[in-house]
Amino acid sequence: MKRSPQRAAALAGTPDDIEAAFYEALQAGDVERLMACWADEDEIVCVHPGGSRLTGAAAIRAAFTAMLEHGGLNVHPVQAGRVQALASSVHSVAEHVRVVLPDGPHEAVVLATNVYHKTPQGWRLVAHHASAGSLHEAEVAGPVRHMLH
Repeated sequence: MKRSPQRAAALAGTPDDIEAAFYEALQAGDVERLMACWADEDEIVCVHPGGSRLTGAAAIRAAFTAMLEHGGLNVHPVQAGRVQALASSVHSVAEHVRVVLPDGPHEAVVLATNVYHKTPQGWRLVAHHASAGSLHEAEVAGPVRHMLH
């Protein structure tokens, strides 16, 4: 499933910009904006904590649609590390997640690896792999820092 040329053209910038757009879309519960962050490649992959490997845009879209059916997620990334080359960027991120369950509010940390490739449309997400983490790991990582150039 290809994204609309308008949506893809509107999403430009660095891997950090695409990552910010990805998390903003998660917080807003906007599947279209979220999917605009992904590359138009058959082999894009996503693994959610405790979940199976999802390959391709259709499977990834279906999973995020189900996840966001009741609205956005209260998730805030903490940048833990970054390795960037000419056409790829790998980000290690701790995600602070807050949910309200019947017994009250809960906090969790999800550790994610986000991989971005430079495509003809600009930087795009090609892999998001997440697993359960601990609050201690997020505290060690510290807050996200953005640099303006």
